[in-house]
Amino acid sequence: MDNSGKEKEAMALVAEAEKKMKSSQSFFGAMFGGSSKTEEACDMYVRAANMYKMAKNWCGKNNTEKNDAMNVPLLGQFTFVLRNNFFLSAAGNAFSQAAHLHLQMQSKHDAATNFIDAGNAFKKADPQEAINCLNRAIEIYTDMGRFTIAAKHHITIAEIYETEMVDIEKAIAHYEQAADYYKGEESTSSANKCLLKVATYAAQLEQYPKAIEIYEQVGTYAMDSTLLKYSAKDHFFKAALCHFSVDMLNAKLAVQKYEEMFPAFSDSRECKLLKKLLDAYEEQNVEAYTDSVKEFDTISRLDQWLTTMLLRIKKTIQEDESDLR
Repeated sequence: MDNSGKEKEAMALVAEAEKKMKSSQSFFGAMFGGSSKTEEACDMYVRAANMYKMAKNWCGKNNTEKNDAMNVPLLGQFTFVLRNNFFLSAAGNAFSQAAHLHLQMQSKHDAATNFIDAGNAFKKADPQEAINCLNRAIEIYTDMGRFTIAAKHHITIAEIYETEMVDIEKAIAHYEQAADYYKGEESTSSANKCLLKVATYAAQLEQYPKAIEIYEQVGTYAMDSTLLKYSAKDHFFKAALCHFSVDMLNAKLAVQKYEEMFPAFSDSRECKLLKKLLDAYEEQNVEAYTDSVKEFDTISRLDQWLTTMLLRIKKTIQEDESDLR
């Protein structure tokens, strides 16, 4: 069966589900098996949603085969994306209908499951609707006291804001909420993963005090753990760079504090780099600063975040140099 067959079957199931709901709402329908008809309608909506997903998957497979055989024109690719989004939106709508019917029947767990399914279907086609569905599921899970599951879905929403909506402030808010729920459930490691995402973005947005607090908190937790001890130096390194971006003297004091707290930090390449950078800053020596960073990068490749932070600090040396001229 091709995707058009799956699509027709899905549409027929949705039509049948709507018919069941109308009959269950009539006077005689409500008296004779109204609840069973609602259950049947729920099942039909879920089956329809899965049919739409199958049609989307078949469409994707077929399109890949065509791409292998020929260069697909831009218009054809655009049509394919629209078609894919149609199937995903249709699946999302059907799952959402099933969720609302489950709420009518007081089946909270099933409703939450369907809202999650709807959210996952909507992710690419309609990110805002995906967020709306996931928020409905979160409301149900928190009402049921299922905070760990709620936290997981706050992370999903944060990821949608990161990748699809590109709204970092809202992504931060959802990572923070997930961290709060994980903390309440004593899942410190999961909470810290969320907080590190917050710190990463806070530093990018130049909210340095917030980033420093998180990096120091997570670093302190890591240094007391046998399994996580090695990662403590990375957290203290990032905290020191955030300090450095605000004030060189604060960075110097922070490095001293981290060495006292965690003696192993002193022998790390990260700590040695920090000291070289501080010396270069004091001497207003851009060349020495650049050479130290390059030397570090040959052994430990710098990621985008570290590169950005180090360039920001370097820029302040260059600005100070021009002020002196």
